[in-house]
Amino acid sequence: MKLEELSCEHFAPLVNKKFQIQADRPAIEVELIEARTLGRGRNGRREPFSLIFRGPTSLVLPQRIYTVQSEALGALDIFLVPIGPDQAGTGMLYEAIFT
Repeated sequence: MKLEELSCEHFAPLVNKKFQIQADRPAIEVELIEARTLGRGRNGRREPFSLIFRGPTSLVLPQRIYTVQSEALGALDIFLVPIGPDQAGTGMLYEAIFT
């Protein structure tokens, strides 16, 4: 599936599911903890949406494009930004915004 075809509805059923991020080292397992819309699309474009992933605190990935893989959607190249540790301090959070 192409990135421009994806919508929040594709990811909503995958909340609390595991994904793999391909980094420069072995794959890192993360969990999708949130998929939410960010308003209305303009001029017939899709609604913008945000995804929040939680990964291990032992490794903080820098912002860049990563290959993110799931059983349901396959491999997608997604720009991820680290946004800090979760409230409990048990995981590092990453956000992807689609416009």
